[in-house]
Amino acid sequence: MKLLEDRILRDGQVRPGQVLKVDSFLNHQLDVELLDRLGAEFYRLFREDRVTKILTIEASGIAVACLAARHFGVPVVFAKKAKSKNLDGDLYTAPVTSYTYGREYQITLAKKFLGQEDRVLLLDDFLANGKAMQGLLSVCHQAGCAVAGIGVCIEKGFQPGGKELRQAGYKLRSLATVEEMTEDSLTFRPQEE
Repeated sequence: MKLLEDRILRDGQVRPGQVLKVDSFLNHQLDVELLDRLGAEFYRLFREDRVTKILTIEASGIAVACLAARHFGVPVVFAKKAKSKNLDGDLYTAPVTSYTYGREYQITLAKKFLGQEDRVLLLDDFLANGKAMQGLLSVCHQAGCAVAGIGVCIEKGFQPGGKELRQAGYKLRSLATVEEMTEDSLTFRPQEE
């Protein structure tokens, strides 16, 4: 999606350790108009997949998931990174290792929000090694629901997450795929249709 690629080139920053900082518009300060256009693009890509819920992981995926959900007319459910005192009842849990934070945590989701009748679209802001998506896929497997597709705003194409998910047979669509990244330049992979 050229709109997102242009915004990354204009406002993104490459940091040491292959970190792409897009916090001025995507995952700290939010450009709601841009997020709505990203949500509309996810709808275009997955509108035929009979999505009944959108699932993401807190916190950075929530904004884009909510704006996408407006276009689909479905609820958003998000897995929490820490078990809070107000989570009650039976829970789905899965381990996730964060690329950005370099640590493992357990995600949790109340079972009452996801079941066998659901066709779920997984959405997130980034895909690098795919560990967050693997955690969300584990939750979907536990729930017995169908995975309608996986959408990410920015994929780091030089890391293995996207390739592994595609090889596993998932319909994965990335709005911008960074092919190469240095402190001085970003190269994007041509978009798939």
